[in-house]
Amino acid sequence: MDVLNKFKHLIYGPEISIFHEFHKPPYGGGNQFLIALEKELKRMGHDVGRNKIGNQTKACLFNSFNFDFARLSPLKNRFHPKMIHRVDGPVSVYRGTDQKIDREIWEMNHKLADQTIFQSQYSLNKHLEMGLEFISASVIPNAADQEIFNRNGRISPPDKQRKIKLIATSWSSNKGKGASYYEYLDKNLDYSRFEFTFLGNSPYTFIKATHIKPLPSGSVANMLKSHDIYVTASQNDPCSNALIEGLACGLPAVYLNSGGHPELVKTGGEMFTGEDNILEAINQVASNYGHYQNSISVSPLKEVAEKYLEVFNS
Repeated sequence: MDVLNKFKHLIYGPEISIFHEFHKPPYGGGNQFLIALEKELKRMGHDVGRNKIGNQTKACLFNSFNFDFARLSPLKNRFHPKMIHRVDGPVSVYRGTDQKIDREIWEMNHKLADQTIFQSQYSLNKHLEMGLEFISASVIPNAADQEIFNRNGRISPPDKQRKIKLIATSWSSNKGKGASYYEYLDKNLDYSRFEFTFLGNSPYTFIKATHIKPLPSGSVANMLKSHDIYVTASQNDPCSNALIEGLACGLPAVYLNSGGHPELVKTGGEMFTGEDNILEAINQVASNYGHYQNSISVSPLKEVAEKYLEVFNS
């Protein structure tokens, strides 16, 4: 069947095409989400292909600037599928650079897109503040692969018999992903009461905390399920896939009040604004753990995929 599908894609193109520079995990959050979305759409019975368009292609989802514009543009003009642009960022805000790349993404949007999907209201609003209005924009958050990121087999809630286990994760070593706050926790956390694990890449060398290098998704999920509270200090993150994975595994979150974090966590955690109240937020969640864990609400991947299909078919 796979051989037949490959032949069909070469001749006719898939029903739905996703244009993105896919990478084998572990990799960044956008890559992780698109792999999960592709898997869910296929599970729902749709014919999905990567970076191919033909006369049977009804919709093409292209991601931010992480696709081959020179290849996609003539295919759009030849086959005329519905073109949906998935946008995050603004890139210049979370990378701390000038707005050139965001304007290039905006220009691609106006050359190619019929509709635009932002990952958070924060992201949409921030672009509008910069004077960048995108074609027919709507907001659909990311979601995690529930076959991997779920509460199955997670540890029992913390009690006075053991330390409370905190974990932070990040694929990127960009300092904007929260390195200074994780350094602060490494030096100032009460290690008689807590443990702290950082999983991923970091520019900081940890002294007291446990640092684990990037792992495949299944191993990441197992690590999350063996901890109690998820900590994220990334700045201006439009829709953190890492945070979504933590919440999906049943971890209440302590999060920097920045970017799209509040939209994802809602009442399933506590925010902090700086080093002066991060420890207070951790203590608040630890002291009312059951309440925060019961308040976690994440969008199921099937629901998110259905929203994408509504855009594809509208």
